[in-house]
Amino acid sequence: MITTGYGFETTALDVVEGVDLSGRRAVVTGGASGIGVETVRALATAGAEVTIAARDIDAGQRVASSLTTATGNKKISVARLDLASQESVKAFVRIWDGPLHLLVNNAGVMATPLTRTPEGWELQFATNHFGHFTLTLGLFNSLRAEGARVVNVSSSAHLMGDVVFEDIHYEHREYDRWQAYGQSKTANILFGVEAGRRWASEGVTMNALMPGSIATNLQRHLTAEQLQEVIRRNDAETKRRVKTPEQGAATTLVVATTPLLEGLSGKYFEDCNEALPHTGGVLSGVAPYAQDPESAAQLWKVSEEALGF
Repeated sequence: MITTGYGFETTALDVVEGVDLSGRRAVVTGGASGIGVETVRALATAGAEVTIAARDIDAGQRVASSLTTATGNKKISVARLDLASQESVKAFVRIWDGPLHLLVNNAGVMATPLTRTPEGWELQFATNHFGHFTLTLGLFNSLRAEGARVVNVSSSAHLMGDVVFEDIHYEHREYDRWQAYGQSKTANILFGVEAGRRWASEGVTMNALMPGSIATNLQRHLTAEQLQEVIRRNDAETKRRVKTPEQGAATTLVVATTPLLEGLSGKYFEDCNEALPHTGGVLSGVAPYAQDPESAAQLWKVSEEALGF
């Protein structure tokens, strides 16, 4: 088990103190809001060249301007990316030029009403997994840089359920917004398990993490009452407090920068350390099905078939 000396209270800036990312190029999806902003702030503070990939270009420009002033790093840029649109993802890939050392798959949607993309895919799976799958594979040649890392922001919600390969998009079963969110977050972890097998000799690693319970606009599809219920439930089950965005981004920065993860893929972190196996009664740890090699291989195959790779 990988332990770092960091924990719940650690912030993203704590993690990058003394870390030099000069000459490294990073992309952060969803970098214009929530923990994405704090992820960009920390990477820029450490000297990285950072691209904020966001649906809202104006919001992204505001964040980039603010963080340029705050960090003194003038290499913060913005590019449009809508993960729910395969055309948007492919357009982002086409304009990317040069090496990429760090891809933080941070953006996502949570607990949306049943919504389908033009392809007929359930929105949460289409955004949280398919969008990042296309982005990552599309940028793979650029990621073939020494020590390149892909970081997938997952969630303890993966404990709500495995990927139901027989009916991923809720065509034959009753839709449950939390179950749908959970399977998309399970997919984020499984993605790294199979990537580790396929890319072991390519110098590219992929790991996943749980940022913690944080109040951000990820919860925009929930009513105030639903959000408070989620917070109460999480706190009761995990005995944890709600994190600030600065604390929520810390585990992302650990997975992105710790030398302890060199050459390793398929791991899942929470509170800045590798998570223990899940045990019943608590909303923490990693479920065995989320690290199952056979499921990971099946997910990759299903994704390639759906997305035309």
